Amino acid sequence: MTAVRFLVGIVVHNWPLKVAAIVLSTLLYAGLVLSQSARTFPGSVPIDPVNQTADEYLLSDLGSVTSIRYVVPEDLGLRVDASSFQATVDLGGVAPTGQPVSLTVHVTASDPRIQVLDFSPRRISLTLDRVVERNVPIKVIVGQVPSGFELGDPQLAQASATVKGPESRVNEVQEVDARVPIDPSGIDVNRVVDLSPVDANGNTVAPIDVSPPTVQVKIAVFTDRRTRSLPVNPIVNGTPAAGFEVESVTVDPTVVSVEGDANDLAGLDRADTDPISVSGASSDVVSTVGLNLPGAVEALGTGSVTVTVHLRAVTSTRTFQAGLVLVGTRDDRTYRLSTDQVLVTIGGSVADLDRLSGASLVLTIDVTGLEVGSHKVAPDANLTTGLSLISVAPTPVTVTIAAVPSSPGPSSSP
Repeated sequence: MTAVRFLVGIVVHNWPLKVAAIVLSTLLYAGLVLSQSARTFPGSVPIDPVNQTADEYLLSDLGSVTSIRYVVPEDLGLRVDASSFQATVDLGGVAPTGQPVSLTVHVTASDPRIQVLDFSPRRISLTLDRVVERNVPIKVIVGQVPSGFELGDPQLAQASATVKGPESRVNEVQEVDARVPIDPSGIDVNRVVDLSPVDANGNTVAPIDVSPPTVQVKIAVFTDRRTRSLPVNPIVNGTPAAGFEVESVTVDPTVVSVEGDANDLAGLDRADTDPISVSGASSDVVSTVGLNLPGAVEALGTGSVTVTVHLRAVTSTRTFQAGLVLVGTRDDRTYRLSTDQVLVTIGGSVADLDRLSGASLVLTIDVTGLEVGSHKVAPDANLTTGLSLISVAPTPVTVTIAAVPSSPGPSSSP
Protein backbone atom coordinates (compact mmCIF):
# COMPACT_ATOMS: atom_id res chain seq x y z
CA MET A 1 0.00 0.00 0.00
CA THR A 2 2.87 2.32 0.78
CA ALA A 3 4.47 1.53 -2.58
CA VAL A 4 1.26 2.43 -4.41
CA ARG A 5 1.05 5.75 -2.64
CA PHE A 6 4.66 6.40 -3.50
CA LEU A 7 4.01 5.79 -7.20
CA VAL A 8 0.86 7.99 -7.18
CA GLY A 9 2.82 10.75 -5.47
CA ILE A 10 5.43 10.64 -8.20
CA VAL A 11 2.68 10.97 -10.89
CA VAL A 12 0.72 13.85 -9.32
CA HIS A 13 3.75 15.74 -8.03
CA ASN A 14 3.92 19.10 -9.93
CA TRP A 15 1.07 17.90 -12.19
CA PRO A 16 0.30 21.34 -13.77
CA LEU A 17 3.83 21.54 -15.13
CA LYS A 18 3.63 18.03 -16.44
CA VAL A 19 0.26 18.72 -18.23
CA ALA A 20 1.68 21.90 -19.76
CA ALA A 21 4.67 19.98 -20.98
CA ILE A 22 2.42 17.42 -22.65
CA VAL A 23 0.29 20.15 -24.36
CA LEU A 24 3.42 21.96 -25.55
CA SER A 25 4.86 18.77 -26.95
CA THR A 26 1.61 18.12 -28.79
CA LEU A 27 1.54 21.62 -30.29
CA LEU A 28 5.16 21.41 -31.33
CA TYR A 29 4.50 18.10 -32.98
CA ALA A 30 1.39 19.47 -34.76
CA GLY A 31 3.33 22.53 -35.87
CA LEU A 32 6.10 20.32 -37.20
CA VAL A 33 3.56 18.25 -39.12
CA LEU A 34 1.84 21.37 -40.47
CA SER A 35 5.09 23.01 -41.46
CA GLN A 36 5.97 19.94 -43.43
CA SER A 37 2.53 19.88 -45.22
CA ALA A 38 1.73 23.68 -45.44
CA ARG A 39 1.94 25.37 -48.84
CA THR A 40 2.27 29.00 -49.95
CA PHE A 41 0.11 30.40 -52.77
CA PRO A 42 2.48 32.42 -54.98
CA GLY A 43 -0.14 34.75 -56.51
CA SER A 44 -2.23 37.60 -55.12
CA VAL A 45 -5.92 37.92 -54.26
CA PRO A 46 -7.66 41.33 -54.53
CA ILE A 47 -9.20 42.65 -51.33
CA ASP A 48 -12.91 43.42 -51.74
CA PRO A 49 -15.08 45.60 -49.47
CA VAL A 50 -18.26 44.15 -47.96
CA ASN A 51 -21.26 45.89 -46.35
CA GLN A 52 -20.64 49.16 -48.23
CA THR A 53 -23.84 51.24 -48.64
CA ALA A 54 -24.90 53.17 -51.75
CA ASP A 55 -24.28 56.55 -50.12
CA GLU A 56 -20.67 55.71 -49.21
CA TYR A 57 -17.60 56.13 -51.40
CA LEU A 58 -14.36 54.20 -50.91
CA LEU A 59 -11.47 56.52 -51.70
CA SER A 60 -8.70 53.97 -51.14
CA ASP A 61 -7.26 51.22 -53.33
CA LEU A 62 -7.52 48.18 -51.09
CA GLY A 63 -4.74 46.31 -52.86
CA SER A 64 -4.28 42.52 -52.58
CA VAL A 65 -3.17 39.87 -50.12
CA THR A 66 -0.08 37.78 -50.91
CA SER A 67 1.91 34.95 -49.34
CA ILE A 68 -1.18 32.97 -48.42
CA ARG A 69 -0.08 29.89 -46.45
CA TYR A 70 -2.61 27.08 -46.36
CA VAL A 71 -3.01 23.39 -45.67
CA VAL A 72 -4.84 20.94 -47.86
CA PRO A 73 -4.98 17.15 -47.53
CA GLU A 74 -2.41 15.52 -49.80
CA ASP A 75 -4.72 12.82 -51.07
CA LEU A 76 -7.40 15.22 -52.44
CA GLY A 77 -5.37 16.60 -55.32
CA LEU A 78 -7.18 19.97 -55.23
CA ARG A 79 -6.13 22.61 -57.77
CA VAL A 80 -5.52 25.85 -55.86
CA ASP A 81 -5.50 29.24 -57.65
CA ALA A 82 -6.63 32.82 -57.01
CA SER A 83 -10.30 31.84 -57.21
CA SER A 84 -9.79 29.48 -54.26
CA PHE A 85 -9.53 32.41 -51.83
CA GLN A 86 -11.59 35.49 -50.95
CA ALA A 87 -10.02 38.50 -49.24
CA THR A 88 -12.36 41.07 -47.68
CA VAL A 89 -12.60 43.99 -45.30
CA ASP A 90 -15.88 44.70 -43.51
CA LEU A 91 -17.06 48.32 -43.89
CA GLY A 92 -20.15 47.80 -41.77
CA GLY A 93 -20.04 50.17 -38.83
CA VAL A 94 -17.27 52.31 -40.32
CA ALA A 95 -18.28 56.02 -40.24
CA PRO A 96 -17.84 57.75 -43.66
CA THR A 97 -15.83 60.69 -42.32
CA GLY A 98 -13.20 60.98 -45.04
CA GLN A 99 -10.47 60.13 -42.48
CA PRO A 100 -8.17 57.04 -42.70
CA VAL A 101 -9.09 54.01 -40.60
CA SER A 102 -7.29 50.69 -40.04
CA LEU A 103 -9.27 47.49 -40.62
CA THR A 104 -8.57 43.78 -40.31
CA VAL A 105 -8.30 41.75 -43.51
CA HIS A 106 -10.17 38.44 -43.65
CA VAL A 107 -9.13 35.61 -45.99
CA THR A 108 -11.31 32.55 -46.46
CA ALA A 109 -11.13 29.55 -48.77
CA SER A 110 -13.93 28.71 -51.14
CA ASP A 111 -13.43 25.00 -50.38
CA PRO A 112 -13.87 24.17 -46.67
CA ARG A 113 -11.19 21.45 -46.99
CA ILE A 114 -8.58 24.19 -47.49
CA GLN A 115 -7.36 25.66 -44.21
CA VAL A 116 -5.82 29.15 -44.35
CA LEU A 117 -2.90 29.55 -41.93
CA ASP A 118 -1.46 32.96 -42.67
CA PHE A 119 -1.33 35.79 -45.22
CA SER A 120 -0.04 39.32 -45.70
CA PRO A 121 -1.11 42.03 -44.95
CA ARG A 122 -3.27 41.32 -41.90
CA ARG A 123 -4.50 44.94 -41.65
CA ILE A 124 -4.84 47.80 -44.14
CA SER A 125 -5.59 51.52 -43.95
CA LEU A 126 -8.50 52.91 -45.98
CA THR A 127 -10.65 56.05 -46.29
CA LEU A 128 -14.45 55.93 -46.50
CA ASP A 129 -16.39 59.10 -47.38
CA ARG A 130 -20.02 60.17 -47.69
CA VAL A 131 -21.53 60.66 -51.19
CA VAL A 132 -22.97 64.17 -51.74
CA GLU A 133 -23.90 66.38 -54.68
CA ARG A 134 -24.29 70.11 -55.37
CA ASN A 135 -24.66 72.61 -58.21
CA VAL A 136 -21.66 74.58 -59.46
CA PRO A 137 -21.35 77.15 -62.27
CA ILE A 138 -20.13 76.27 -65.77
CA LYS A 139 -17.24 78.38 -67.04
CA VAL A 140 -16.09 78.55 -70.66
CA ILE A 141 -12.31 78.42 -71.09
CA VAL A 142 -11.48 79.74 -74.57
CA GLY A 143 -8.34 78.66 -76.39
CA GLN A 144 -5.97 81.00 -78.23
CA VAL A 145 -7.76 83.45 -80.53
CA PRO A 146 -6.23 83.63 -84.05
CA SER A 147 -4.90 87.00 -85.13
CA GLY A 148 -7.46 89.29 -86.77
CA PHE A 149 -10.51 87.81 -85.04
CA GLU A 150 -12.73 88.96 -82.18
CA LEU A 151 -14.97 86.78 -80.04
CA GLY A 152 -18.49 87.42 -78.85
CA ASP A 153 -19.70 86.40 -75.41
CA PRO A 154 -20.03 82.62 -74.97
CA GLN A 155 -23.61 81.34 -74.99
CA LEU A 156 -24.27 78.23 -72.88
CA ALA A 157 -27.22 75.87 -73.12
CA GLN A 158 -27.28 75.95 -69.29
CA ALA A 159 -25.43 77.93 -66.64
CA SER A 160 -24.70 75.23 -64.04
CA ALA A 161 -24.10 71.51 -63.60
CA THR A 162 -24.37 68.99 -60.75
CA VAL A 163 -21.23 67.39 -59.32
CA LYS A 164 -21.53 64.16 -57.30
CA GLY A 165 -18.96 62.14 -55.39
CA PRO A 166 -17.17 61.83 -52.04
CA GLU A 167 -17.87 64.85 -49.86
CA SER A 168 -14.20 65.75 -49.34
CA ARG A 169 -13.70 65.92 -53.12
CA VAL A 170 -17.00 67.64 -53.93
CA ASN A 171 -16.14 70.42 -51.48
CA GLU A 172 -12.97 71.13 -53.48
CA VAL A 173 -14.88 71.76 -56.74
CA GLN A 174 -15.25 75.47 -57.56
CA GLU A 175 -16.66 75.15 -61.09
CA VAL A 176 -16.85 72.88 -64.10
CA ASP A 177 -14.86 74.04 -67.11
CA ALA A 178 -15.87 73.77 -70.76
CA ARG A 179 -12.64 74.12 -72.75
CA VAL A 180 -13.29 75.45 -76.26
CA PRO A 181 -10.59 75.72 -78.94
CA ILE A 182 -10.98 78.41 -81.64
CA ASP A 183 -10.55 77.28 -85.24
CA PRO A 184 -7.76 79.17 -87.06
CA SER A 185 -10.17 79.81 -89.95
CA GLY A 186 -12.44 81.90 -87.68
CA ILE A 187 -15.50 79.63 -87.92
CA ASP A 188 -18.18 80.39 -85.32
CA VAL A 189 -18.21 77.93 -82.43
CA ASN A 190 -21.31 75.77 -82.05
CA ARG A 191 -20.37 72.47 -80.45
CA VAL A 192 -20.94 70.13 -77.52
CA VAL A 193 -18.04 70.31 -75.05
CA ASP A 194 -17.04 67.96 -72.21
CA LEU A 195 -17.24 69.36 -68.68
CA SER A 196 -14.35 68.99 -66.23
CA PRO A 197 -14.62 69.68 -62.44
CA VAL A 198 -11.77 71.86 -61.16
CA ASP A 199 -10.67 73.36 -57.84
CA ALA A 200 -9.74 76.96 -57.03
CA ASN A 201 -6.32 76.48 -58.67
CA GLY A 202 -7.77 75.07 -61.88
CA ASN A 203 -6.69 71.50 -61.11
CA THR A 204 -9.01 68.65 -62.08
CA VAL A 205 -10.80 67.06 -59.10
CA ALA A 206 -11.39 63.29 -59.11
CA PRO A 207 -13.30 61.08 -58.63
CA ILE A 208 -16.29 63.30 -59.50
CA ASP A 209 -19.35 62.62 -61.67
CA VAL A 210 -20.70 65.64 -63.60
CA SER A 211 -24.33 65.80 -64.73
CA PRO A 212 -24.82 66.57 -67.53
CA PRO A 213 -21.32 65.53 -68.65
CA THR A 214 -21.40 67.93 -71.63
CA VAL A 215 -22.81 71.34 -72.57
CA GLN A 216 -23.49 73.08 -75.88
CA VAL A 217 -21.40 76.23 -76.37
CA LYS A 218 -21.90 78.94 -78.99
CA ILE A 219 -19.33 81.67 -79.61
CA ALA A 220 -19.51 84.15 -82.47
CA VAL A 221 -16.17 84.85 -84.18
CA PHE A 222 -16.02 88.29 -85.84
CA THR A 223 -13.75 89.73 -88.54
CA ASP A 224 -15.49 93.15 -88.86
CA ARG A 225 -17.44 93.52 -85.63
CA ARG A 226 -20.38 95.97 -85.66
CA THR A 227 -23.40 96.71 -83.45
CA ARG A 228 -26.92 97.67 -84.44
CA SER A 229 -30.32 98.38 -82.83
CA LEU A 230 -33.28 96.39 -84.12
CA PRO A 231 -37.01 96.44 -83.32
CA VAL A 232 -38.30 93.31 -81.64
CA ASN A 233 -40.83 91.32 -83.66
CA PRO A 234 -42.86 88.96 -81.41
CA ILE A 235 -43.83 85.65 -83.05
CA VAL A 236 -47.20 84.34 -81.79
CA ASN A 237 -48.37 80.83 -82.70
CA GLY A 238 -51.55 78.87 -82.07
CA THR A 239 -55.25 79.59 -81.71
CA PRO A 240 -56.87 80.76 -78.45
CA ALA A 241 -59.75 78.89 -76.85
CA ALA A 242 -63.13 79.04 -78.58
CA GLY A 243 -64.74 82.45 -78.16
CA PHE A 244 -61.44 84.33 -77.73
CA GLU A 245 -59.15 86.20 -80.08
CA VAL A 246 -55.85 88.08 -79.91
CA GLU A 247 -56.53 91.74 -79.18
CA SER A 248 -52.93 93.04 -79.09
CA VAL A 249 -49.31 92.01 -78.50
CA THR A 250 -46.79 94.04 -76.49
CA VAL A 251 -43.08 93.42 -75.96
CA ASP A 252 -40.56 94.76 -73.46
CA PRO A 253 -38.07 96.00 -74.50
CA THR A 254 -39.25 97.05 -77.94
CA VAL A 255 -35.71 97.52 -79.30
CA VAL A 256 -32.58 95.40 -78.71
CA SER A 257 -28.93 95.85 -79.60
CA VAL A 258 -27.19 93.11 -81.57
CA GLU A 259 -23.68 92.60 -82.86
CA GLY A 260 -22.16 90.73 -85.74
CA ASP A 261 -20.03 91.10 -88.81
CA ALA A 262 -21.02 93.99 -91.07
CA ASN A 263 -22.16 91.73 -93.90
CA ASP A 264 -24.36 89.66 -91.54
CA LEU A 265 -26.09 92.77 -90.16
CA ALA A 266 -26.64 94.38 -93.57
CA GLY A 267 -29.88 92.54 -94.42
CA LEU A 268 -31.27 92.36 -90.90
CA ASP A 269 -34.18 94.75 -90.21
CA ARG A 270 -35.83 93.17 -87.12
CA ALA A 271 -35.15 90.74 -84.29
CA ASP A 272 -37.69 87.91 -84.22
CA THR A 273 -38.49 86.25 -80.91
CA ASP A 274 -38.79 82.54 -80.24
CA PRO A 275 -42.42 81.43 -80.76
CA ILE A 276 -45.01 82.19 -78.07
CA SER A 277 -47.93 79.74 -78.05
CA VAL A 278 -51.49 80.87 -77.23
CA SER A 279 -53.10 77.53 -78.11
CA GLY A 280 -56.21 77.00 -75.98
CA ALA A 281 -55.62 80.18 -73.92
CA SER A 282 -58.61 82.09 -72.51
CA SER A 283 -56.66 84.83 -70.69
CA ASP A 284 -53.60 86.99 -71.36
CA VAL A 285 -50.36 85.08 -71.99
CA VAL A 286 -47.11 86.52 -70.56
CA SER A 287 -43.85 84.83 -71.56
CA THR A 288 -40.12 85.60 -71.37
CA VAL A 289 -38.45 84.27 -74.52
CA GLY A 290 -35.16 84.47 -76.35
CA LEU A 291 -34.42 86.07 -79.69
CA ASN A 292 -34.29 83.96 -82.83
CA LEU A 293 -31.29 85.58 -84.51
CA PRO A 294 -29.11 84.31 -87.35
CA GLY A 295 -26.22 82.16 -86.19
CA ALA A 296 -23.56 84.80 -86.81
CA VAL A 297 -25.49 87.53 -84.93
CA GLU A 298 -25.94 87.69 -81.18
CA ALA A 299 -27.83 89.96 -78.80
CA LEU A 300 -26.07 92.23 -76.36
CA GLY A 301 -27.17 91.87 -72.75
CA THR A 302 -29.54 89.16 -71.56
CA GLY A 303 -30.81 88.27 -75.04
CA SER A 304 -34.40 87.76 -73.82
CA VAL A 305 -37.58 89.84 -73.92
CA THR A 306 -40.99 89.71 -72.24
CA VAL A 307 -43.97 89.29 -74.58
CA THR A 308 -47.56 89.87 -73.44
CA VAL A 309 -50.38 88.62 -75.65
CA HIS A 310 -53.68 90.30 -74.73
CA LEU A 311 -56.81 88.23 -75.46
CA ARG A 312 -60.43 89.32 -75.60
CA ALA A 313 -63.73 87.53 -75.88
CA VAL A 314 -65.13 87.37 -79.39
CA THR A 315 -68.50 89.24 -79.35
CA SER A 316 -71.54 88.52 -81.48
CA THR A 317 -75.34 88.81 -81.50
CA ARG A 318 -78.02 86.14 -81.71
CA THR A 319 -81.81 86.25 -81.90
CA PHE A 320 -83.91 84.01 -79.70
CA GLN A 321 -87.65 83.40 -79.28
CA ALA A 322 -88.65 84.23 -75.72
CA GLY A 323 -91.80 83.89 -73.68
CA LEU A 324 -93.34 86.65 -71.55
CA VAL A 325 -94.24 86.54 -67.89
CA LEU A 326 -96.06 89.15 -65.79
CA VAL A 327 -94.69 90.46 -62.53
CA GLY A 328 -96.45 92.74 -60.01
CA THR A 329 -99.97 91.44 -60.73
CA ARG A 330 -102.98 91.85 -58.39
CA ASP A 331 -105.53 89.19 -57.49
CA ASP A 332 -108.45 91.55 -58.18
CA ARG A 333 -107.34 92.27 -61.75
CA THR A 334 -107.24 90.30 -64.98
CA TYR A 335 -104.44 90.79 -67.52
CA ARG A 336 -104.31 90.15 -71.25
CA LEU A 337 -101.21 90.56 -73.47
CA SER A 338 -101.18 91.55 -77.11
CA THR A 339 -98.68 88.67 -77.70
CA ASP A 340 -97.29 85.86 -75.58
CA GLN A 341 -93.91 85.59 -77.38
CA VAL A 342 -91.31 88.02 -78.72
CA LEU A 343 -88.09 87.85 -80.70
CA VAL A 344 -85.15 89.07 -78.61
CA THR A 345 -81.66 89.89 -79.90
CA ILE A 346 -78.85 89.47 -77.35
CA GLY A 347 -75.20 90.48 -77.66
CA GLY A 348 -72.12 89.10 -75.88
CA SER A 349 -69.19 86.73 -76.18
CA VAL A 350 -69.57 83.68 -78.36
CA ALA A 351 -68.92 81.45 -75.33
CA ASP A 352 -71.70 83.11 -73.30
CA LEU A 353 -74.10 83.00 -76.24
CA ASP A 354 -73.31 79.30 -76.74
CA ARG A 355 -74.25 78.64 -73.11
CA LEU A 356 -77.49 80.57 -73.61
CA SER A 357 -78.53 78.61 -76.70
CA GLY A 358 -81.17 75.99 -76.05
CA ALA A 359 -82.14 77.44 -72.68
CA SER A 360 -85.67 78.60 -71.89
CA LEU A 361 -85.50 82.35 -72.32
CA VAL A 362 -88.22 84.41 -70.61
CA LEU A 363 -88.73 88.20 -70.56
CA THR A 364 -90.71 90.01 -67.91
CA ILE A 365 -93.58 92.51 -68.19
CA ASP A 366 -93.76 94.64 -65.06
CA VAL A 367 -97.37 95.71 -64.31
CA THR A 368 -96.77 96.88 -60.77
CA GLY A 369 -99.06 99.84 -59.94
CA LEU A 370 -100.93 99.83 -63.28
CA GLU A 371 -104.69 100.50 -63.11
CA VAL A 372 -107.57 99.20 -65.21
CA GLY A 373 -107.13 99.95 -68.89
CA SER A 374 -104.61 99.43 -71.71
CA HIS A 375 -100.95 100.06 -71.16
CA LYS A 376 -97.86 99.73 -73.37
CA VAL A 377 -94.98 98.07 -71.47
CA ALA A 378 -91.48 97.28 -72.73
CA PRO A 379 -90.32 93.72 -71.92
CA ASP A 380 -87.18 93.38 -69.80
CA ALA A 381 -84.56 90.60 -69.71
CA ASN A 382 -82.56 89.54 -66.63
CA LEU A 383 -79.29 88.49 -68.29
CA THR A 384 -76.03 87.21 -66.83
CA THR A 385 -72.95 89.42 -66.74
CA GLY A 386 -71.38 89.78 -70.17
CA LEU A 387 -74.66 89.62 -72.10
CA SER A 388 -76.74 92.62 -73.12
CA LEU A 389 -80.24 93.08 -74.56
CA ILE A 390 -79.98 94.55 -78.05
CA SER A 391 -83.61 94.59 -79.22
CA VAL A 392 -87.07 93.09 -78.69
CA ALA A 393 -89.75 92.70 -81.33
CA PRO A 394 -92.51 93.58 -81.00
CA THR A 395 -92.07 96.23 -78.38
CA PRO A 396 -93.74 97.63 -76.46
CA VAL A 397 -96.33 94.96 -75.61
CA THR A 398 -99.93 96.06 -74.93
CA VAL A 399 -101.26 94.92 -71.58
CA THR A 400 -105.03 95.18 -71.04
CA ILE A 401 -106.06 95.24 -67.38
CA ALA A 402 -109.64 94.70 -66.17
CA ALA A 403 -111.26 94.47 -62.78
CA VAL A 404 -112.40 91.10 -61.57
CA PRO A 405 -116.31 91.18 -61.44
CA SER A 406 -117.65 91.08 -57.92
CA SER A 407 -119.84 88.05 -57.17
CA PRO A 408 -123.56 88.82 -56.28
CA GLY A 409 -124.54 88.48 -52.57
CA PRO A 410 -127.21 86.04 -51.31
CA SER A 411 -130.96 87.15 -51.84
CA SER A 412 -133.00 88.04 -48.70
CA SER A 413 -136.32 86.18 -48.02
CA PRO A 414 -139.54 88.18 -47.18
